[in-house]
This record gives sequence, structure tokens and C-alpha cells, in this order.
Amino acid sequence: MDIRAYNREAWDRQVQSGTNPWTVPVSPELIARARTGDWSIVLTENKPVPREWFPPMPGLKVLGLACGGGQQGPIMAAAGAEVTIFDNSPAQLARDREVAERDGLNIRTVEGDMRDLSVFADESFDFIFHPVSNLFIHEIRPVWKEAYRVLRHGGSMLAGFMNPVFYLFDFDDMDNGNLNVTAKIPFSDIETYGMERLLKENRPAEFGHSLTDQLAGQMDAGFSVIGMYEDHHNGLRISEYIETYMATRAIKS
Repeated sequence: MDIRAYNREAWDRQVQSGTNPWTVPVSPELIARARTGDWSIVLTENKPVPREWFPPMPGLKVLGLACGGGQQGPIMAAAGAEVTIFDNSPAQLARDREVAERDGLNIRTVEGDMRDLSVFADESFDFIFHPVSNLFIHEIRPVWKEAYRVLRHGGSMLAGFMNPVFYLFDFDDMDNGNLNVTAKIPFSDIETYGMERLLKENRPAEFGHSLTDQLAGQMDAGFSVIGMYEDHHNGLRISEYIETYMATRAIKS
């Protein structure tokens, strides 16, 4: 199946439903604060990214990679960056344009597959911000290779992603507070639960990638990983035992 096409339509439906917090644009108040230098953004669900992980924003050429939704991109633009948001979902990109028009921000939006950034020339960006999103594609090493190519030497990439341990457990049991191992890594929603269920639940297909592909994949692409932290899921029993999000800071030297 065409996973990209399915997830593009699924994310558009998420925007239309208004129930997914990752589709809700930031407020004018947060934009106003960002313009004064008072801002923070997340790569994962809860922990703000350390400010020392960010280069100075004014004039910074930023690629928000699979970063639609009108959240992180507008904040960086309000802080002075030249922001391009690249995302698979037209509706998510429309959220960024909505905030840009509302608050007078200059944000470029580009629709596409995160594995193929051929629309951008080599070394087009100073900084890449890639929040948790590569779980919506079945192969991620091309993402790291393309990110490396479009980033200038000396630039940095911040990436959020899932610890694959999250996908070991049956989702229904986990919702009921029980942790029963039923799946394998690499994980595929399509193989484990089937398209009929995904369509019934009106949600994107997810994929759990190995830590080798997530971490060594960055390094094999040429990055040096120089920072990492973990974060937890809200409201899930697994968070009593392990933090299920990871975030990395990597440099193209």
C-alpha cells in the first residue's frame, strides 16, 4: 500500500476532527512572548527542549521537518528565524499558514515525503527541527540521509522519536492498564492490527523503529550525536516503568 498517501489523508482527518493536540495551533499570546525572546518548544510530549540546544534564532535558516500543525514553526519564526515547514499533510501545513497570516509571520510551507527532500538544494538550512513524526513512515534511514544533505556543515538537527519498547505491548491492554507483550520490533500497525482497524479508528498508521535505525542511523548518515534526553507519555501505565520518548541533538561536522 501507499503508506505516505494513507497517512497524509489520515492526518488531514485528524486536523478536521480537532481532537488531536498536535493539530492545534499556538495562541497569539505565545507568539507575542516569542517575539520578546520568551519561548520554549517541544520535540516530544512534555519536556521543553533545552535552550542551549538552539542556535541564536535571528536570521537562522530553519527546516521544520515533518513539523506541521502551527506549533513549533511559528514560535521559531516569531523568535526571528527564517522558517520552512515541510510536512506530508496539507491540512497540517494549513495550520502553519493560518498562524503566519494571523500573526504576520513569514513561514514557507512545502508538502512532501520526509524521505525525499530533493526540492531543497544541498546545505540549504542551518538548523533542522524534527519532532516525533518518523513513526508515521516505515523506513527512516532515508530521512537521516536527506536531513544530512540539506543541512550546512556545522549545522545541527534536533529529533524526537519513540523508544521502540512502546510498541511491544498490546494497545488495548495498555489502555486498560495492563502491559502484555504481543508485538515485535520493528513494529508495523498495518501488520499487527490491520488496515480495517486503522480505518475504523480513523488514525494514522504507526511504525516502531529499532534504536539502531534511530541512533546509528543518524551516525551512519554522517551526524555526530552530542545530546539526548527521554520523556514520558501522559496517562499510560508504561510511563510508570520507562520513558517512551527520546530526543537527540546531532551536529553535521
